[in-house]
Amino acid sequence: MSNENNHHTTKEFADLDLSPDEFQQLGYRAVDMIAEYYRGIREVPVFPPRTSAEIARVFEENLPELGQEPGAILAEWSEKILPNATHLGSPRYFGFVNGSGTMIGALAEALAASVNMNAGAWKPAPAATEIERRTLAWIAELIGYPLECGGLFTSGGTMANFTGILAALRNTAPYNTTEEGLQSEMRRGRFLIYMSDHEGHVSISRVADLLNLGRSAVRRVPSNEDFTMDTAALEKILDEDAAQGDIPFCVVAQVGSINVGAIDPLEEIARICRERGLWFHADGACGAVGAMLPEKRHLYRGLEKADSVTLDPHKWLYIPYECGCLLVRDPEKLRRAFSMSAPYLRGALPTEYTGIDYLEYGPQMSRGFNALKLWMSLKHYGAEGYRKLLSQNVRCAEHLDRLVRESPDFEPLHRPNLFIYSFRYFPADLRLPDQQNGDGENDLNAWLDRLNQRIADEIQLSGTAFIMTSKIHGRTVLRMSICSHRTTLQDIEIVFGKLREIGEALHRRERPETLPAFPQNQA
Repeated sequence: MSNENNHHTTKEFADLDLSPDEFQQLGYRAVDMIAEYYRGIREVPVFPPRTSAEIARVFEENLPELGQEPGAILAEWSEKILPNATHLGSPRYFGFVNGSGTMIGALAEALAASVNMNAGAWKPAPAATEIERRTLAWIAELIGYPLECGGLFTSGGTMANFTGILAALRNTAPYNTTEEGLQSEMRRGRFLIYMSDHEGHVSISRVADLLNLGRSAVRRVPSNEDFTMDTAALEKILDEDAAQGDIPFCVVAQVGSINVGAIDPLEEIARICRERGLWFHADGACGAVGAMLPEKRHLYRGLEKADSVTLDPHKWLYIPYECGCLLVRDPEKLRRAFSMSAPYLRGALPTEYTGIDYLEYGPQMSRGFNALKLWMSLKHYGAEGYRKLLSQNVRCAEHLDRLVRESPDFEPLHRPNLFIYSFRYFPADLRLPDQQNGDGENDLNAWLDRLNQRIADEIQLSGTAFIMTSKIHGRTVLRMSICSHRTTLQDIEIVFGKLREIGEALHRRERPETLPAFPQNQA
């Protein structure tokens, strides 16, 4: 028996790691590839003009039975992946609200992956945990939120909103929802969430799904002309719902909304929530970091009174995906919403070698080291550098607004508040002096909707820029999210010129004969 045991202990085990020298050579090659990519980031076509079926065929292959040569695998990055990528790092990527990716953040991702710490608890990630705590404090300081707050990093805005609103439910419900959930006999009426009807983000409906409250639990509050929440209407709806026996528990304010960058009246919402015992959640995924700009700080009065604030560093702080963030005024309320205990999570007996376990503050137990790329980027740029970059984005949006207002063929729909700007192509020969087109107005708006969608499609396929459409008051608009730290005024002018060129060509070629034409000097 002894000999058999010795045989097993001396038997070789497979070691498929690269040698340190092989890894170093591949690493140098990978860094060279990344550097070359950054070198051409301003010229690369932003979007690949290929269908999903065409791209799928590029990656059709059988599961490898035997291992492949690492150098050949690395080569496929340049041969297959980059040519079929949408380049969010381009200065002319204006679709969705996607950050451009800091260079030092890319290095941070590689370093974090090499150590592979699980930031769900302190013991498997001491440095990651403390860096996350420190970086959260820096974010709070930047936006003027109480420094004693708690929070954590998440995958993005949806999970940050989910984490904050679940904390809202569990800290405001009239019974213990942690133990009994929604099935308690003590439950009376529906739990309800409130947000603006026009600019409220769809992620809040996703949160209602995840909480199993149902999408109808999200109550849409009428908006003012400037797209901000009508707080008088909010109070009226809250009173009506409470009188019917429902349970209002959370009001969500938009802090830099998705279409126009609207910031709801935060101080008024804070007052209403305080008087009624509701949770005040500020959805700042797009725009909360604008509070660090001195020239914009007045728009954010009342943000410091929110029970919770979300913001996405992978949006307007340019951090590589993924990196969302939640701040909560009272850390204990967040911990109380998620805390769990099991001997295998912390050890059966207490020890002094421990710290904060982020698995107690959010839904994830296993978590990546997301804080490192933000920590390094904040140290690299500093608060002053970030203020310069954010201000540049605002200047670009303001410049785009001027170009739109100076052109007879474009229609402004709002003044830019932050970095998001929506407008539409509206040819001068289709306009009456008073903008009233009588019986043909429906046909006109239907054509304008199709025309603006075609313009967005065409500029994507051209590779010049990536722009998406959205809806404002039911009309299709061109929406540009200018949150790349590489975008300049020249980029805005080039893209605006291309939009006009495409619009003119489409309108001239495809304009329905049923639409009347008016002399341009009447426009």
